[in-house]
Amino acid sequence: MPDTREPTVALVDFSQLVEDYLDNIGATLDAFLGEMTGGWMFGYIDALRTAGVRTVLFVVSARVAEPERRRHAATGATVWVLPAPRAYRLARRRVLNPYASTVEEACGDVRGAERLLCAALLELSPYLSTPLAHLARGVRRERCRALLCQDYEHGRFDACLLLARALGLPVFATFQGGDASLGRLERLARGPALRACDGLVIAARREAERVRERYGVPAEKIARIFNPLDLDEWRPPTPSERTAARAALGIPADARVMAWHGRVLVELKGLDVLLDAWDRCVRERPGRDPRLLLVGTGNDAGELRRRIGGRRDVVWIDEYVRGRARLRGLLAAADAWTLPSRREGFAVAPLEAMACGLPLVAADVAGVGDVLEGGEASGGLVVPRGDAAALAAALGRLLDDPALARGLGARARERVERGFSPRAVGARLRRVLLREETGGE
Repeated sequence: MPDTREPTVALVDFSQLVEDYLDNIGATLDAFLGEMTGGWMFGYIDALRTAGVRTVLFVVSARVAEPERRRHAATGATVWVLPAPRAYRLARRRVLNPYASTVEEACGDVRGAERLLCAALLELSPYLSTPLAHLARGVRRERCRALLCQDYEHGRFDACLLLARALGLPVFATFQGGDASLGRLERLARGPALRACDGLVIAARREAERVRERYGVPAEKIARIFNPLDLDEWRPPTPSERTAARAALGIPADARVMAWHGRVLVELKGLDVLLDAWDRCVRERPGRDPRLLLVGTGNDAGELRRRIGGRRDVVWIDEYVRGRARLRGLLAAADAWTLPSRREGFAVAPLEAMACGLPLVAADVAGVGDVLEGGEASGGLVVPRGDAAALAAALGRLLDDPALARGLGARARERVERGFSPRAVGARLRRVLLREETGGE
């Protein structure tokens, strides 16, 4: 039986199958549990632990036949791996991409009755994927006092809302990037579900305004709480760490280095915009030897590889780096960091870079205005989304002016110290999830 001295919260992953995420980054479930750290999910778990709250993570997999009670090594959190329902497994034989927005993307070129079936299965997939009976048993066994769902713009949130009501528990959801309902059924359910839930955790002001305006969610139901960051793990490098990082990567000691890390999704993460901007930066600085350091892999690794070709000014670590210490060691080689994304929730990667003392050049996506609320005074430069020329100009400023970059980097570290510590975030999450306070932020 679980230790009931601490209040317990259930954290429910939105992925229809956890392997949908893990396969795309080349990781196994064992690696996820044994090696992965950081990110918003484990950040929440760490933050809640500092506030005396135990978190149990629930994920769904088609690779287990029975529920498995596991443990996440770094945080010590209990993780339940629940088997996908049989109906969902059958649906996945026809729907190859259940996250698609069109039948063609989901099932390919199908016609007639097959198309109608695929359309129906695509609509139902997020609901069929949730093993409600197994989830209910796990929540009761762990004596959870609340459910917290990742991303309310997904059908699993609707299913968890119904389950929580049946169990007599409050249900909450976070915003981690999902800002649109994919199917007609979800669009019909979303407004009533959001208005019926007990609260939402939304860090980005722009997203909070969208939810209020589109769905009529009262302001007092929305808590504006930033994603946490372990500032002991993420810190500026020493001069010797910087020298060692560059030597290991084959980067000249005197080169100016711009970095990015994350999942390789070219359109979503704006990597095409970044490469176009970088081309301009290099062309406009003949005789200089700057480097673009990319760290990460994902669905579009092949496309990124084709775009990069054999160029020497781009250094790409084509893997999902699971350990915070190693990733921090790679970032030690950089002079600045960039976020060229077209869409984000409340990204953790730029916070990690800022905690390492790196100035930020960021596209104006959700969350950026909250992180860089003071613009340069908060440690970064903000540019329009999808604007390669503006991004190149901002990158160029930091490449050309080391003193400016160092000053912005120091302010970036100060910014995360003020607003993103696990202790501060954990205390606010506890008050909201355990309903120790009411009202919005």
